[in-house]
Amino acid sequence: MKNISILGTGAMGSRLANKFIETGYNVTIFNRTKSKASALIDSGAVFKSTPVEAAENADIVISMLTDDDAARKVWLDEKNGALSGLKADAIAIESSTLSINCINEIAKNLKDKGNEFLDAPVVGSRPQAEAGALVFLLGGSSEAVEFVKPVLSNVSSSFFHLGEVGSATKMKLAVNAFFGVQVSAYSEILGVMKKSGVNKTQVIELFNHLPVTSPVIQVIGKLINENNFEPLFPINLVEKDFRYILEMNGKGDSKLPIVDAAHNAYQQAINNNLGELNIAGVSKLYV
Repeated sequence: MKNISILGTGAMGSRLANKFIETGYNVTIFNRTKSKASALIDSGAVFKSTPVEAAENADIVISMLTDDDAARKVWLDEKNGALSGLKADAIAIESSTLSINCINEIAKNLKDKGNEFLDAPVVGSRPQAEAGALVFLLGGSSEAVEFVKPVLSNVSSSFFHLGEVGSATKMKLAVNAFFGVQVSAYSEILGVMKKSGVNKTQVIELFNHLPVTSPVIQVIGKLINENNFEPLFPINLVEKDFRYILEMNGKGDSKLPIVDAAHNAYQQAINNNLGELNIAGVSKLYV
């Protein structure tokens, strides 16, 4: 089991591919723009111009893409989709953060073809990917999970098998929504304090010494104080994940007023041309 294909070599996919190359795997990659994969090619990755070509001969195929549209095209495109190139015993892994509807659609098509499928989104960003310290959330059969663990252990610090296919995606959307709600609320409070005349740095330093402030919000506070909005988790993707969890919740009586309000804040940030900034950039609406 030495052949791994990575579909999508953006900020996260490129780091996964690089770690697999470093640990001795034969890595094949697909990316829409070949020039953006040049460093991986120089490091030994084999570039293929279509997902179907990239999936051929792979023991494990891992997708790390932006959204539902990209995932459907990469997996399910009738002419060039990776689904058509999978070997009979290959395992397909979707590590993008997608909607549950999209995951179910990909899973159904893979089941019809006869391949094992895991939804395996990750908790962590670029630094964790570079360090091989991502947390993998896994949905799928226990047999498939045990099969891929030795491979994924090269890029991860821990695994959580949540249950059947789709369960990991649901959990990832919950994690991201909870994170996003905290950052939005924290940003609003900083705005209130600024309006009242209290120094931003003093507020952040005090919050960071109090038990009410979660570790991740302590990090966010430091980034805001330093005006550091390097896009580790861009607002565009935060907003997308809020849309997906609201879609998962569905219509009707089950309302999510806090999640919905936070989503509106990230939509407003995008409307104010902040979408490329890190999640902490939502604070620029208020501070």
